[in-house]
Amino acid sequence: MSYIFAYLNITPLMRECRYFIFLIIFLFSTLPIQAQNDTNKAKHTDTLAIKPADTQKTIKVLSVIKHEPKREFRGMWIATVVNIDWPSSANLPVDRQKSELLALLDMAHSAGINAIMLQVRPAADAFYAKSMEPWSRWLTGKQGIGPDPAYDPLEFAITEAHKRGMELHAWFNPYRATFDGNFKSLCSCHITNQVPGWFFTYGGIKLFNPGIPDVRDYIIKVIMKVVDNYNIDGVHMDDYFYPYSIPGQRINDDQAFHAYAGDFTDIKDWRRNNVDLLIQALGDSIHSHKPFLKFGIAPFGIWKNARQDPEGSETTGGNSYYELYADTRKWLQEGWIDYVAPQLYWNMGYHLASFDKLVDWWSDNTYGRHLYIGQAPYRAFEPHSYAYHRPIELPNQIRYLRDNDRVQGSIFFSANSLMKNPLGWTDSLRTNFYKYPALPPPMDWLDSIGPNVPKNLVAKINVKSVSLSWQTPDLAEDKEPVYGYVIYRFNVTDTVDLDNPKYILHIQYNADTQYTDDTVERNKHYIYVVTALDRMKNESDPTPEVNVSTN
Repeated sequence: MSYIFAYLNITPLMRECRYFIFLIIFLFSTLPIQAQNDTNKAKHTDTLAIKPADTQKTIKVLSVIKHEPKREFRGMWIATVVNIDWPSSANLPVDRQKSELLALLDMAHSAGINAIMLQVRPAADAFYAKSMEPWSRWLTGKQGIGPDPAYDPLEFAITEAHKRGMELHAWFNPYRATFDGNFKSLCSCHITNQVPGWFFTYGGIKLFNPGIPDVRDYIIKVIMKVVDNYNIDGVHMDDYFYPYSIPGQRINDDQAFHAYAGDFTDIKDWRRNNVDLLIQALGDSIHSHKPFLKFGIAPFGIWKNARQDPEGSETTGGNSYYELYADTRKWLQEGWIDYVAPQLYWNMGYHLASFDKLVDWWSDNTYGRHLYIGQAPYRAFEPHSYAYHRPIELPNQIRYLRDNDRVQGSIFFSANSLMKNPLGWTDSLRTNFYKYPALPPPMDWLDSIGPNVPKNLVAKINVKSVSLSWQTPDLAEDKEPVYGYVIYRFNVTDTVDLDNPKYILHIQYNADTQYTDDTVERNKHYIYVVTALDRMKNESDPTPEVNVSTN
């Protein structure tokens, strides 16, 4: 039997009792886990889910990576539903909300993370002020009531992420309207009360009916209001389209099928087309409003199994195509999305759905779009996830990703797990795998024109620092203004190599034309160069070198 769980394997009945949720999260307990078959799925619920039992198979240590890549997407999910990651509980004072978020961002920055996926719409509600929908109860304790004193959590998060050289992707759950069956707690302004005919109830919760054209239009309007009003770097969606199958229940969308089927005779094909229509229209809308904005999906880790379709992966498990009516591979083929982040929450060598086999399959099926792998440090806290109790599991996964040049990075679920530093993994990111900064990989299909070179780099030697200043470069051919800069520092004996990230001193996402290096040492000779970035992180050529002696 398949269940939708909150954070660590919590059943729907337990999910309706928030006290139980928080207690179990606190204790890191879990329900027994059974081997997965076609109807049992490991999935990232923003909350996370049933996980298959891990194999005891020993995995050999992969070859050591010589150096880190300069271009790599290093993401982290921050889930807000049922206060999984942030805020730690509903109705915290605003100052406490802000301090908790800053602590997560500081931890992420220290660990080398360069992109945050912040859940801003968990259940047809909002963690932002400029919204068509009510404030989330997981922010203030009661749906429709805003923070007091007033502030905009999304605006705050964007500003603080950019200060730390991190992108901020707004994470939306498109079709979930409620998280539990306590419908009486919904405010009168909630869309389920405003237009009740748009929803069906499944698994005890209300879900938007994707087959109704007005529903798709509404969801696009909700997301585009964020696109137009906030300085986000991307729009991000997870694996919730049509609901995960629950034995004994059926999706009540026959009426919509009869009304809107058109030429479709198979309701399953019609459902898949409904999701296709949303993804295509949303991608077109995002890029027409802001061509530099990234649109990505984090689907369930299996598209199809090979026994269902020869084009599928060598796995035996649930899948997005037949069960969620989400043809994620098609979206890549058609170029409707810019990146895919499949949730590969299984270990290397797992006999039903091996991490390494799925990485290989996805890397063969991205059709030129970016592939970021969803990884699961949270599983180190699960008593029965034995493979993740081995300190070598996550390092081997990272090494495997970096050995495949068709993989551009990964995203970790989730922030609280990294904060808890499972098996020293967060420390390992900071001191080893992510020791040096990295720029997100560019997306040539959106923008392939880099900025011009910054002008007139000058260094001033202070008592304990070196102050750099330069002038804004001329506009590039595409007339796009400069978005940020990268400052490099070399010792006088070093080869000036901009491909090696160890020489990156600072990455900034603002147009300031000055930087103070307060890490210099006395009696040293340094070489500085500066490059410019555009919004897509295309990089200019470097300035002429400036030599500095701190005698």
